[in-house]
Amino acid sequence: MSLRTPQHARHAAPRVGGGVEGNSRLTGSLALVLLVLLALEGITILRIRSLLTPHVFIGVLLIPPVLYKVATTSWRFVKYYRGDPAYRRKGPPPMVLRLLGPVLIVLTLTVLASGVALVLLPASTRSLLLLVHQASFVLWFGAMTIHVLAHLIETARLAPLDWLARTRRQVHGATTRQWVIATSIVLGVLAGIIITPHASGWFSLG
Repeated sequence: MSLRTPQHARHAAPRVGGGVEGNSRLTGSLALVLLVLLALEGITILRIRSLLTPHVFIGVLLIPPVLYKVATTSWRFVKYYRGDPAYRRKGPPPMVLRLLGPVLIVLTLTVLASGVALVLLPASTRSLLLLVHQASFVLWFGAMTIHVLAHLIETARLAPLDWLARTRRQVHGATTRQWVIATSIVLGVLAGIIITPHASGWFSLG
């Protein structure tokens, strides 16, 4: 009886548990989703008066993927600083990005929360909320630009891995991670459908 390993098995990439690599792949996929949605949101800002409805819808749609990405990056942070060997081997992001991360999270949540509040809260609160929304957006844009440029190559490398046949099987949990992405988008769409109608007739700053 032959004990030789089949040729295809010898050349196949080893399959590993989700762990660090799974977290990285999920973070990368979420980052790509957010980049696409943010690009669309940026287009609506250019003509906000005529594109208020899609602006609000995309803004609400962003919320679940943002929260999921905050969760994946926070998980890496916690595992690293609690001394998990695998996350220690991977190492932390550069110091500048570690310092920028919490600031970016706070600014992102402020922009999104103030935007939703502008739609849902009484008109008497709009002046203050609009100031908060616009000011936090300016600060967020600067921080996000640094963050995106620092992670662009990594995102481009990681984002497709769970979606390509030759790489998705290398790390356990690809299907689960795909469901996480899909769920975040579905939840965002549902939230957008519920909240966006409240923006009807809102925009009258002239």
